[in-house]
Amino acid sequence: MRPICRSLSWCLSLLLSVSIEQVLAQQPPDHKPSEIVSSGKLRVGVGLSLVGATKDPASGELKGVAIDLAHALAERLNVELTLVEYPSPPRVLDGLKTGAWDVGVFAIDPARFGEVDFTPAYLQVDSTLLVPAASKISTIAEADRPGVRIAVPRSSVEEILLRQMLKSAELRVEPTSASGLELLIGGQADALAATRPTLLQFSTRLPGSRVLQDRFGVIEVAMAVPKGHSELLQYLVGFIGEAKSSGRVSRAIERAGLRGVQTAP
Repeated sequence: MRPICRSLSWCLSLLLSVSIEQVLAQQPPDHKPSEIVSSGKLRVGVGLSLVGATKDPASGELKGVAIDLAHALAERLNVELTLVEYPSPPRVLDGLKTGAWDVGVFAIDPARFGEVDFTPAYLQVDSTLLVPAASKISTIAEADRPGVRIAVPRSSVEEILLRQMLKSAELRVEPTSASGLELLIGGQADALAATRPTLLQFSTRLPGSRVLQDRFGVIEVAMAVPKGHSELLQYLVGFIGEAKSSGRVSRAIERAGLRGVQTAP
């Protein structure tokens, strides 16, 4: 199995840089998006995940890097923030059908270029595997063998990457990474594919389990807007750039206590 993450990331960066330069040339950098300012409300679609947004079981409050940035963006625009919650990041795209959000937060994926426009990435996250204690799998390459069953969240970037890369292993697609973990615990899967921070947290529920040191991809998380909203996209590009350069993203990562995550270049 040959990793493709480097070439994919390079291609994504090239495509995004061309698109972003075109948008930036259209409007001055401090121009606030009229569609949001006039409504007085910013609707941000977020999917529950360890990397993006977690939910306090007692209060129901959403926390995480995506939530911190959403609040900062609404404050900068001087508008009310409405968080539109979904069970997982890929499900945020469901909101496109009903116009449920103005800004979505999820991983950059070429398959979504026809539906949304992305800002530059603000997070980079390793994608790797979790294996149980008795497993003889120690590298990604060793997992791609006949009879190996890999659980993976449906419609995730991990599923997309593994479908491109795997030659022999079998994918067991699950609604969420949590349900994939149940397959692993129950012996119905030999490995679980997800982001490194998620797997590190899950490993505490499976004594002796190991998160592999290598990776099969690097997920880049960004903000996105539905096609045709270039004014809002231009503003978000500037906001994300400032959030990275000022250390806002790094501080949000620290507050969330995430491992295996870094601010995107």
